[in-house]
Amino acid sequence: MKSRTMTRALILPALLGLTGLLGCGKEEAAEEPAPLAYVSNQKGNVTVIDLATFEPVGEINVGAEGPRGIGITADGKLLVTANVDGGDLSLIDRVSGEVIKRVPIGENPEFVRIRGDRAFVSFEPAAIGGPPPKPGSEEAKALAKQREEDEEEPAKIAVVDLTEGKVIKAITGGMETEGIEFSADGSKIIVTNEADENVTVHDIETGKMVKEISTRPYGNRPRGIKMSPDGKMYVASVEYGNHLVVMDSDFNVLRDVETGQVPYGVTFNRDGSRLLVALARGGVIQVFDTSTWEAVGQVETGKRCWHFTYTPDDNHILIACGRSDEVVVIDANEMKVVKRITGMKLPWGIVAYPKSVGTLDAPWQ
Repeated sequence: MKSRTMTRALILPALLGLTGLLGCGKEEAAEEPAPLAYVSNQKGNVTVIDLATFEPVGEINVGAEGPRGIGITADGKLLVTANVDGGDLSLIDRVSGEVIKRVPIGENPEFVRIRGDRAFVSFEPAAIGGPPPKPGSEEAKALAKQREEDEEEPAKIAVVDLTEGKVIKAITGGMETEGIEFSADGSKIIVTNEADENVTVHDIETGKMVKEISTRPYGNRPRGIKMSPDGKMYVASVEYGNHLVVMDSDFNVLRDVETGQVPYGVTFNRDGSRLLVALARGGVIQVFDTSTWEAVGQVETGKRCWHFTYTPDDNHILIACGRSDEVVVIDANEMKVVKRITGMKLPWGIVAYPKSVGTLDAPWQ
């Protein structure tokens, strides 16, 4: 693991030159920050990519092993990573690359979403290593029985006060909670529960579950979840069903939509006219018209690509492809690959700043 000094040596020259946020006058500080993307590498650290050139310009040492989930506060001051092997959250000064604090979370922290001055982090005490058993298989049945007999804990969502740097509460999800989204007014959290085959809605302040939506009719293992920009619709991806489940603002199922193989990360574009989904096994991003739910295009990516983000100007999409150790850059207007950034180390998540539309973020959150 690199020392903090080495981390600063890697990241500061790139970021100081790009952002102009440190060591500059008031007039310079008011300038728009240069656009950057941040990629969490599960077998490494965080790679920083200059979105003007699509070149890596630095690396941030998160101070722990196995960063997965990643997020940025609205003001751009904090970068946050969930470290699966460390069981904690790293709070990082985004510009300097300094780890400000590490916050203990629990076993297997994975997904991170940030809203206001809080981070919401899923962690899974009962998670198993490696790929899950095939739904309906003898292995899956044996695992379910073992969990029931051992009274294994369901997953939880830790709520972290980023100002205080501590966990202030935990919301109980289902078995192997994965995706996280918020209601438009910020009062509710919506989560996908892989092993329970459902989507659940919880009141954030009380933690009480207020609704449960079964995804069994559409397949197994719900994963991604995303709200439309106008707050009137939610879409969940069902991995081992090759379907999307479309819900209204009250979480009533409106329809299901067939996709390619193994849909995972989902996001609407900025105006909500398109829904993009990463097909982990299909090796593409598939695009749907949200007025008709017809598939209107796709673009090849890499191997096991889960999370992606638009650039702040919406002209490009960057997708993290874990098994091909690359970030693929896509022209969002022509839907074609324009660059492959290699040398990643099992990339998992990706976000951009200024905050952009993506599977792990939204400019309005």
